[in-house]
Amino acid sequence: MGLPNPFLALFLFAVGVLSSPLASPPAYGAPSSYGNTTSITPNPSNGHWVDTWTTMPQLTEFANLPPPPFNGTNLEFYNSTIRQTLHMTLGADQLRIRISNAFGLNDLPITKVTVALPVAELGQNLTGASAIDTSTLQTLTFSGNESIIIPNAALAVSDPIDFPIKSQQIVSVTMYLQTGQASNFITSHPGSRTQSWVSFGDYTEASNMTDISTQSTFHWFFLSAVEGWMAPQKSAFVVVGDSITDGRASYNNANGRWPDYLFTRMQGYGPTKDIAVVNQAAGGNRILYDGNGPNALGRIDRDVLAQSGVKYAMIFEGVNDIGTADNTTANQTMTGDRVIQAYQQMITRVHTFGIPFFGATITPFGAPNDTIQTYATPERLATRDRVNEWIRTSGAFDAVIDFDAVVRDPEDPEQLNPLYNSGDYLHPNEAGYAAMARAFPLDVFEKYQQGVSMFM
Repeated sequence: MGLPNPFLALFLFAVGVLSSPLASPPAYGAPSSYGNTTSITPNPSNGHWVDTWTTMPQLTEFANLPPPPFNGTNLEFYNSTIRQTLHMTLGADQLRIRISNAFGLNDLPITKVTVALPVAELGQNLTGASAIDTSTLQTLTFSGNESIIIPNAALAVSDPIDFPIKSQQIVSVTMYLQTGQASNFITSHPGSRTQSWVSFGDYTEASNMTDISTQSTFHWFFLSAVEGWMAPQKSAFVVVGDSITDGRASYNNANGRWPDYLFTRMQGYGPTKDIAVVNQAAGGNRILYDGNGPNALGRIDRDVLAQSGVKYAMIFEGVNDIGTADNTTANQTMTGDRVIQAYQQMITRVHTFGIPFFGATITPFGAPNDTIQTYATPERLATRDRVNEWIRTSGAFDAVIDFDAVVRDPEDPEQLNPLYNSGDYLHPNEAGYAAMARAFPLDVFEKYQQGVSMFM
């Protein structure tokens, strides 16, 4: 039997006849019967909100929509629970969560959301786990209500909860959508490299997802950030990037992206142990044009300036602009010029808020021929070299992170070092990501601890 169409689903919900394996939740907007409606005492009293985990919201391509039978015609996640695990950076005693409907064309009705610590079952890591420790479970509220309807293009922030986490701890977030979202245009992050679990019915308080309908998918849906209430000296470093920062070619459920390795290294160095590293990257992202997500120049406000506790920022993009631009000298010249100008515009925007902005050189994508790697043409390689020369010598960025020098082949600088080549001549492997993290100059955080002039 197929899923009901969205109009029937909404009608059934309105008359109160929808059923689920667990008790029906309160009506949208009704006072919550759970214990999170009262205010909690900020700890520390002089703290502030800092992102400890983020992911870049994107419009979900049709190939990355929920697996059947959780998608239908103009309806996603009808009567469905989604359980997702997130790898925190800095620890905190109090948390709140952001849920994004940035790309939904319709309301996103969230019926219930719980947070708990995950439990790894046989063959699982904590990252990607399907089970939770129910003794740690808490129900989130939104302005005192357990449910919320998020309008299209909008964001919802949960009320704070007392939920102590340690640095690099894994947190499980389970959400239930009783009526689903009445659209095939929904918000997600397809390149999560993390297993998520989906089942029919309300499993927000269940220890595991055991229904026969349960399936897994390697995407995150709707979640965009976790914020921790932290001491004044704590802050966030946000990285804007493409698939190389999003961890393409790293192992699933392993947190093997270069920012993951960098945060681990920063935790071992006193001057950087209070800095979260948050990832705002997406595979295929470009600086100048939308594609897999909004263009980087267009999303700086959302993904950097609107994030909580950001004190440092960085751009590591440009390869997809060069690689997808027409392979003519004229087009490549124009693309290089426009990428450089976009860097300058980003610097101006970020400096307006006194935030230092670092730039990374574009890593190699040369190959034996352009059949193996379509980006690998002489004209595109020349554009990369010209843009990298500007990054290194212009003095425009507050610091240069020379990833090109880290991962290139000493015998052929236009190609990745064979030790770091994932096989596609574009993306480093996990050894390459680890090398990038080891080479990152940690002294830049001390140098710009007081920020930068806003008049730049």
